[in-house]
Amino acid sequence: MTYPNPPGPPPHQPYQPYPQAPQAPPVQPYAPFPQQAGAPGYGYGYGYPGPDPYAVQRPPLAGWWARVGANLIDGVVMSLVPMVCYFGGIAVLFADTFDCMDRTDKYAEDCEPSGAAIGGGLALFAVGAVLSIAITLWMLYRQGKTGQTLGKRALSISVVRETDGMPTGFGMAVVRYLCHFIDSITFVGYLWPLWDDKKQTFADKMVGTVVIRTG
Repeated sequence: MTYPNPPGPPPHQPYQPYPQAPQAPPVQPYAPFPQQAGAPGYGYGYGYPGPDPYAVQRPPLAGWWARVGANLIDGVVMSLVPMVCYFGGIAVLFADTFDCMDRTDKYAEDCEPSGAAIGGGLALFAVGAVLSIAITLWMLYRQGKTGQTLGKRALSISVVRETDGMPTGFGMAVVRYLCHFIDSITFVGYLWPLWDDKKQTFADKMVGTVVIRTG
């Protein structure tokens, strides 16, 4: 009696990897402004009329008064310590002059500050100037890296690029600061956000930035 041969091993199957779930696209904190009609989000960006239910929600723009308040706070911070040095230099010069008047009973025009007083006063003026530049650059570094100076942080506003909502970086923060010279020529540039669709100054338009609310 014969028996059938036992079944052999199953044929080799190639390795099939587990299917991977599709990855979600990275979340952008600030959608770029569309340039053409029909682009995603067109009609909802700053300066474009009509909400689009499929558009990305952008942070609200900062108001004019918030920007003014932030600049005032920054101005106080940037000038407080240098002004102490400036007034200290003036005090050194006047103190020496008054000391001369007490010793000689002469009028002020007959007394001149000594060389030591002049040197000390000029040294304090120089320290004040260096501190003013250093504090200004530190403020611009903070704004370029985080979008906020001390004043902007206090009032919950931030300077970001119009295209992607990210901080500008230190270099462009310096360029924007220098471009404010155009705003200050007639002061119209500083008032422009009052009626501009994107609430931009001339400097904002030149470097492509907007100021948004963060809180």
